[in-house]
Amino acid sequence: MGEVAALSTALCWAIAARLFRVLGRSFSPLALNFYKGLVAIVLLWVITTFFIPGIALPNSAYIWLLLSGVIGIGLGDTFFFQALNKIGDSQSILVAETLAPIFTALMAMAWINEWLTWEQWLGIAIVIFSVDVIVKIQKKDETQIFVLSGYVFAGLAALCQAVGAVISRDILTTYTDLDAFNASQIRLIGGMAIIVILMLVMRQNWKPKTENVVKTWQLFAAATVLGTVAALYLQMLAFQHTKAAIVQTLFATSVVLSLGVALVLGEKVSKKTALWSVTALIGVSVLVFAE
Repeated sequence: MGEVAALSTALCWAIAARLFRVLGRSFSPLALNFYKGLVAIVLLWVITTFFIPGIALPNSAYIWLLLSGVIGIGLGDTFFFQALNKIGDSQSILVAETLAPIFTALMAMAWINEWLTWEQWLGIAIVIFSVDVIVKIQKKDETQIFVLSGYVFAGLAALCQAVGAVISRDILTTYTDLDAFNASQIRLIGGMAIIVILMLVMRQNWKPKTENVVKTWQLFAAATVLGTVAALYLQMLAFQHTKAAIVQTLFATSVVLSLGVALVLGEKVSKKTALWSVTALIGVSVLVFAE
């Protein structure tokens, strides 16, 4: 279940990424993050209030989940946006998606004593290497951009993802009565707190710049339900049932799954990209059957 949930999360991100890319023309990154987080919190509140049994957790569990959101969602996304602005999307994804699973594996071993078998390490290596090659192939601008601070921000984004992942895994395995919906809501509140502070400090524009307001918000609603609400729930479900490092690695397959979305939409995918996509799927198979 954990592996399927992780791959489903990656698919949600792959589809939603196309929608958010369009919305990026109308919203600033922080404003887009704020509104999708706000809508997601409201939807999750409705679900946890009227459809999910209440939970009773110690204050420490709430604090850790909030901290997970602050670090993994609030700071992690902000660092990644900074990296995007300095070194572009290809290099940012390359660094973040390579380091995040490695950081997660090391932190999980040190923090929650979660060790991987050699087969799982092999699967992680295959997936990471394949994703990195695909990102390089898909890179449109062949000019190498080197801005040290950009790579630092991408590395910090990966580290924040790892910290958020390990904390979530720890809490979900410690408190087995905690469901993925409530965990997602608490974690998202923590992330939103940082986003609001950053928007106020940086004096970001809260309103979208668009000529077709109705169409923009319709697109936003679809992207938020899929890329935030559904993805957050599936993410927590994955951490609940599978080792943190494996989950984080499977998230990286969103790059591969985005190619599948491209094929469905009638776009061309090169033979090299298709070959490395198959290699990545082999790595996924190794992870699933090695569990």
